[in-house]
Amino acid sequence: MFDIEAEIKKLPKNPGVYIMRDKSDNVIYVGKAISLKNRVTQYFRKTNKTERIKRMVSLIDHFEYIVVDNEAEALVLECNLIKKYRPKFNVLLKDDKTYPYIKIDVKSDFPNVFLTRKIINDGSKYFGPYANSGAAKEMVNFIKQRFKIRQCKNFKSNTRACLNYHIKRCLAPCMGYVTKEEYKKLINQVIMLLEGKTESLTKQLSQEMEDASKTQDYERAAELRDTLIAIDRVEQKQKVSNLSENNIDVIGISKNALLCCIEIFFVRGSKMIGREHYFLDNVIDMTENEILTGFIKQYYIEKPDLPSKIMLQLEIDEKDSIERLLSDKAGRKVELKSPQKGEKLRFVEMAQKNSKITLDNKLKDKSSILEELKVTLKLDKLPRKIEMYDISNISGEHMVAGMVVAQDGIIKRNLSRRFRIKTVFEQDDPRCMEEVITRRLKHSIEEPNGGFGKLPDVIFADGGITQMRAIRRAIDLYKVDIKLFGLVKNDKHRTRAMIDENRKEIKLSEELMNFATNFQDEVHKVAIEYHRKLRDKEMKKSELDNVPGIGEAKKKLLLKEFGSVEKIKKSKIEDLIKVNGINENLARTIKEILEKS
Repeated sequence: MFDIEAEIKKLPKNPGVYIMRDKSDNVIYVGKAISLKNRVTQYFRKTNKTERIKRMVSLIDHFEYIVVDNEAEALVLECNLIKKYRPKFNVLLKDDKTYPYIKIDVKSDFPNVFLTRKIINDGSKYFGPYANSGAAKEMVNFIKQRFKIRQCKNFKSNTRACLNYHIKRCLAPCMGYVTKEEYKKLINQVIMLLEGKTESLTKQLSQEMEDASKTQDYERAAELRDTLIAIDRVEQKQKVSNLSENNIDVIGISKNALLCCIEIFFVRGSKMIGREHYFLDNVIDMTENEILTGFIKQYYIEKPDLPSKIMLQLEIDEKDSIERLLSDKAGRKVELKSPQKGEKLRFVEMAQKNSKITLDNKLKDKSSILEELKVTLKLDKLPRKIEMYDISNISGEHMVAGMVVAQDGIIKRNLSRRFRIKTVFEQDDPRCMEEVITRRLKHSIEEPNGGFGKLPDVIFADGGITQMRAIRRAIDLYKVDIKLFGLVKNDKHRTRAMIDENRKEIKLSEELMNFATNFQDEVHKVAIEYHRKLRDKEMKKSELDNVPGIGEAKKKLLLKEFGSVEKIKKSKIEDLIKVNGINENLARTIKEILEKS
């Protein structure tokens, strides 16, 4: 039995990370602290707390913590654990987009310049992201054409130059027509261009043009002149303001009762090189300060190309520690700024305005789904809350169910629930479904303000009429008004249509079919992951679990000492009692029970 008050007294005053778990051992929150004792104690004292924190504390069954050497280590560990566990009360960064970056493999002898959507820690330089993939492709083509960077993906020596060399689009490093040093000089110029250092680059190219003219290399001088003109056009096309900062990210945030949107502008030397946005749907009762703090930690902790400044609407918590961590990571100063006036403030306001527009457009899309569902399914009102269920088992073993909720057209992962089947002891999916729906409805009827919230407007059965009849029996038991529809599959186990309770097929638009299949994918994932968890837990059971007086701690010590249960069986009493906590009587009991098994 975990005694929270007793465990709080044991907490050290060192920096570290704390992990809050509920009674099912699910991680519900991960946080960092300069002093673990002071920070964790605050949660369990009668102080002013937000409704979100009150709700979280009410679910805490036990906690654990990891001590580290300093605050920077705590910050990194916190982000890694949030990414691993995805706790329901943390800000969870999820991007459903992959924007293109321009990559330069600077470690190779003759680096290439190309587009990628995957960032890996391989020593290459990455520039972007580019929200407009067309603009990114245009930039790569411009670089290859003007700087004559190699076009081939797999570089190797050749017996003759390719067509790109003959049309003056490549310097043919494969033939040895350009030295490594000369090629690297061109790559450095490309990097200057992508970093927005066009003033330095144009000075360098202008000097080369003059030198070429003096030596009467007029063809080279004309090429450099055309490149300078082209760079000037690119610069004017990208220029968006008089902002003098060379390397900044500008972040705007907007939220309403359903969603939060964070918009990022990437500005390099007064030029917008890209933008991206993120939607967060589990942060409605958080302040903008809390959201931005959590977002910045997760977003920038693994970002390979850090800006010099990050501009925000407001000053965030943990500003100093985040600045120190990012500065150490970048090898130079990285600042978090909240401008109060001038061009910098205008740019932050522009990011905020765009985040609101992006959010509004997202919600319009979701509203249109609800309206279309209402019309298509002939409902009396908008289906603001829809639930879907899935049963998972293998030959009747570890029977579980998953529940997923779509609120206002958005699949809310934090509202997902898992059920372990309690009254069905053989493979019978309809009876399992009836049990699950009965238990779920009972929760909301008996505790309207509990964890399940209000009753759904609609339930989607992930199956045909048999599943639907089982759900209908549960609904009728409580005499509640919930509409019911089923999703039926074809011979290839793919959803082909929706049906009503009279087995009449309902034709869905492409958008509604996508919504329904995404819903199905999510509920399958929830059910299968829970089934695997129980199955893995069963597999980890040991014969030692049958020995009275052997708990998890002693079991781990024994297995660590001997390596396996089989070796424990073969060990002598005097060897067993060397293990901490094992006395002679317990050692004899272990031997007796293991030898019988």
